[in-house]
Amino acid sequence: MILIDYGAGNLHSVEKALLAAGVPLRRSADPEVARDADALVLPGQGHFGQVMRSFERSGFAPVVAAHLAAGAPFLGICIGLQLLTRGSEEAPGVAGLGVLDAEVRRFPAHGVSVPQMGWNQIWPLGEPPLLAGVARGAFVYFANSYFVTFPEGAVPSGAETTYGDTRFLSAVSIGRLHATQFHPEKSQAVGLQVLRNFGNVVRGALA
Repeated sequence: MILIDYGAGNLHSVEKALLAAGVPLRRSADPEVARDADALVLPGQGHFGQVMRSFERSGFAPVVAAHLAAGAPFLGICIGLQLLTRGSEEAPGVAGLGVLDAEVRRFPAHGVSVPQMGWNQIWPLGEPPLLAGVARGAFVYFANSYFVTFPEGAVPSGAETTYGDTRFLSAVSIGRLHATQFHPEKSQAVGLQVLRNFGNVVRGALA
């Protein structure tokens, strides 16, 4: 498993949490190393446009696209989820990878602070393997001003969260593609369970 180092994201915390969850991995800034990986983890935080441009310059974009097209295990975290969409209101004119038929929108500031910073609850949609053993209504850690939205009737499995008047997807699971808007590396026991579950997805794919 490769933890993608493209110059954005809190890699140390993500790496430490994955190892604590018993998930073996290697951090790499070399797209060629990631090309043959059995699983990829894409973290990220910051402005969509800046992060997407950094990701494209890194050379990882076509590697990730090919990995996802092959149906290989993948975990995106925070901006690592948003980069998979067509684009974001945060950076008009900057295209995402377009892997997901989805867009990124800003929270409306209706009685809430934006960004959302801190703990909030997740409510699973279906039975995504990423959330196996995670209680309904479990608290996880968020730091986001934007959220992913799918066309009506096309919402995948994963999890929902409510912030103010907005119900949004806090996790997405489509086949072996898994991604979270929340930060599992900052979500204590629940986050470690999520990361262990991803490790099980990878082992299952290799069995």
